[in-house]
Amino acid sequence: MTTPVFNLEKSLQAVLYVANRLTRRDFHKIFKVLYFADREHLTKYGRPITGDTYIAMEYGPVPSMIYDIFKGVRGDGYQWPQIEDFKELFQIKNRYNIEPLKKADLYYLSKTDIAELDSALYKYGQLSWNEIVDKSHAFAWSNTPLNDRMSMEDIMKESGADDDFIVDVTENIRAAKEFD
Repeated sequence: MTTPVFNLEKSLQAVLYVANRLTRRDFHKIFKVLYFADREHLTKYGRPITGDTYIAMEYGPVPSMIYDIFKGVRGDGYQWPQIEDFKELFQIKNRYNIEPLKKADLYYLSKTDIAELDSALYKYGQLSWNEIVDKSHAFAWSNTPLNDRMSMEDIMKESGADDDFIVDVTENIRAAKEFD
């Protein structure tokens, strides 16, 4: 199973971009919008936006590192060395709601990143909790044991990628990891 390369700064900016455009800014909604944007970007362009690893949790895919950041800011999770920097970007209200304190720095997001974030916001941003749970419980989620990592290969299959494209993308990601 291939895992993407997490991009901390881009992920933080994607969170701010999404949170500043939603009316319901809870963890669940932000996680799902990011998932759908990452899925579509990965399938169209061969790379995710955030590079986060999605976990198949009860209510749908959850970006592992971003969730850890949110819990750290909330004060009950892993305390990243940069936690004070994160707290300058957003606050956690009522345990599960994000209050952005800044706008996203678009320097970190490509035009295609923004296009897929906008598309996911348009398609999924107004859905109810149950609607977005139903949409996110698709092939990749169903094909993964609960609380386990979802494979990039399954995420791309879910979005219609063919086998040759999936092989190319996973080989490129593995090669990029070797150079890090």
